[in-house]
Amino acid sequence: MTISKHFNKFHGSKGEEIAVNFLKEKKFKILERNYSNKIGEIDIIAEDKNCLVFVEVKARETLQFGRPAEAVDHRKQQKLRNVAQVYLMTKKKELYDCRFDVVEILGEEVLQHIENAF
Repeated sequence: MTISKHFNKFHGSKGEEIAVNFLKEKKFKILERNYSNKIGEIDIIAEDKNCLVFVEVKARETLQFGRPAEAVDHRKQQKLRNVAQVYLMTKKKELYDCRFDVVEILGEEVLQHIENAF
């Protein structure tokens, strides 16, 4: 693993920890972290009231390369939908209301929580 890949993985874990703490403060119940299947991974799966929420966390140190949420492009959104669909079938939660959120982290602060991001 290269240094940059190691840094990105470490930074991602740190960003996810910040996001989890933020969501818990908002009374979300965290069900899964780093859920993965053969299609891909979802950073956080949580419940917000009666809604199942699939959360993508994007962390950046600066805004030099744009806002973190801009990295959740159409291709990434479709992949997250496919991973979520497998999760719902596997966990027998097909009848739950669901949504996809994005949590943007800048440095060590939550920049924005975008509910129903896509």
